[in-house]
Order: sequence, then structure tokens, then C-alpha cells
Amino acid sequence: MTDQLNGVVTPVFGVNDELARDLTRDCVRLEIEEGLEGLRCLRADLVAVGAGAPGPPQPMSYLDGQVIDFGKQLTVSLGPDDAQRKVFDGTITGIEAVYADGEPPRVIVHAEDSLMKLRMTRRSKTYSNVTDADIAREIARAHGMQAEVDVDGPRYDVVQQLNQSDLAFLRDRARGVQAEIWCVGQALHVSSRPKRQGTAITLAHGDQLVTVSLLADLAHQRSEVVVTGYDARSKAVINERAGADTINIESSGGRTGPQIVQRALGGSGSLRVRDVALTSEEATAWAKAEMLRRARAFVVVSGTTRGTPDMMVGSQLTLGFVGPTFDGTGYYVTRLRHTWENVQGLRTHFEAERPTVNAAA
Repeated sequence: MTDQLNGVVTPVFGVNDELARDLTRDCVRLEIEEGLEGLRCLRADLVAVGAGAPGPPQPMSYLDGQVIDFGKQLTVSLGPDDAQRKVFDGTITGIEAVYADGEPPRVIVHAEDSLMKLRMTRRSKTYSNVTDADIAREIARAHGMQAEVDVDGPRYDVVQQLNQSDLAFLRDRARGVQAEIWCVGQALHVSSRPKRQGTAITLAHGDQLVTVSLLADLAHQRSEVVVTGYDARSKAVINERAGADTINIESSGGRTGPQIVQRALGGSGSLRVRDVALTSEEATAWAKAEMLRRARAFVVVSGTTRGTPDMMVGSQLTLGFVGPTFDGTGYYVTRLRHTWENVQGLRTHFEAERPTVNAAA
């Protein structure tokens, strides 16, 4: 469990691999956000007057390009000195000046990680005889990035990218097989959830866990998912199904959403009419991915901690003192936002999901 001193420890900034003490001194608010589909974003609010600020006719700091400038590499670490963790490594992409009534002028720095390069590149392209892993590796090579890819999926005869950014296209491909995208430095990672390595964190309501809401909802749960199509080579109709057992390998005991919806409301299937498979392999992969997407989000959690720098998308959470239905392991962080303010200190806002509720006593 992360020490409460994280709440008062200030962020540590680096610019182009050099320690930037002025940013730490002048920062009044910091926000870093990421999700399952990649692209970590940063916003840092800096007081731009005071010690070290130039005088008239240019009274504001950080607008002369000396410290902050477009294209410079920006890193941020959070946590106490003996347990700091780098939570951002990216490129400055935006500089904003704010003059508010009754407040000191501020400069707001915006930055994004290396996936920004994929977002900036739009193209139309045809890929032949490829898997989704092959596509991810080719996109990484096109941007001079390393590729760390570990995702299963069918082989396609033809895949077309039609006037999409590389990031939007890669997100579509990953979504189809329930893979996740993120970036570490100049390495593009694409991985299925069970193969992603995240930190393990225990949080208890009333201690580090300040606020939390938990919802188990049957609205989007289905007892099976069906994908159909037509195989022109074998001249056969394709009809593949993924049932309630699909999620069992990821459950940590308890009752899954597909199991409960079957018992509580009767059989409830989902026919994927927009996904027309050309092979049984494609249909099987898509049906499994859709069942996983629904079942994983049976229980959704939104919470805030007193500052947990070790938390990242992919972290495995154990929650305590949140009720007998929800207590325990198996929560997976899907979205994360670290915020730091010079008054309140560090807070970590997160969303997580779990495929099960605990069995009734």
C-alpha cells in the first residue's frame, strides 16, 4: 500500500533528460491520464510570475522557449524519494497562456506520449495475409518504434485501412480481439489482457481508498455471443458462438455476469450483425472478444485514492471494506488519472472492472 506521504510530495520534472527544478517550484496543478487504448496525456499548470521571471516587456516565464518548447521531451515522477515512479514520458505538444482576473498568470503545458506520432499520421493502406500482431509490428516500424506484441488472433487475407490515423486503425484492430495498447518510451506494446503485467495493489475504504462506487449491472451481460458469415472457399455458412465459460479463465471465484443473467433472466444472446466473418477462425475470435468485453465489465468501479503512483492501467487491485458482494481480488484498472495540486496534494482517480461478484453467504 502506498504511503500517505505521497499526498504532499511534489512532482519531479525532467526536460530533455535534465532535472527541471523550476517546474517543480512553479507547478500548482498536474494531471496525467491514460486508458486501455493508449495515449497518455499530461497537463501541467505553472505559475509564470515570481522568482526568476523576466521583467517587462515580457514579464512571464516559460514563453521564451528556453525551458518549455514544442518537441522537447518531458518526464514526470511521483512519490517519495525512496519510492519514486516515473508516471509520464512524452513530448510537449501544446503551450497555453492563461490570464485570469485576480489570479497570477499561468502557463499550461500539454504533452503526450509516443503514440502521438501514430495519431498524427493518417493513411489508406491494404495489408495482405496478416494477423493483427503483424499489423501492429508494421505500424511500429513505420514510426521508428520498437514493437512488443503478444496477442493471439486470426490470419486475414486482406485488411484495409481507409483514411484513418494509424492510432485509430490500430485501436480498431485491437478492439476486435480485445487487445490493449500502451507505450513505454519508444516501445509500442499491444497485448491481450492476461499477458499484460501490472502492479498488484491493495486498497481499503477508509484508509488509502478515499471514495469508491461499485456497480454490478446485468444490462449488457449476455449468456452467449454469436458471429455469422460465409466461407466462400468451402461454400459453407459460418456460425460460431462464445458462451458463459469464455470468462471463467479470468474469474477469481464468485458468480460471473453471464452465469447470473442466464439464471435470473433466462437465455440472452447477442448476434453481431455488423461483423461478417469470412472464416470460422475470424468468427470464433470475434465472438470470444465480444463476450470478454461484456463479461469483464460486469462490475465497474470508480474510485479515488490518497495518491498511488504505483497504479497504472493494467494494475490488479484487491479492494477491502467495500461490502461482502464486492470485497476481494480480481479488479483490473482500465482508466487512470493522477492529479497533484499544491493545496490538496496527490490524488489518483481510477476506473476498474471485474467479471464477478462474490457468492452469497
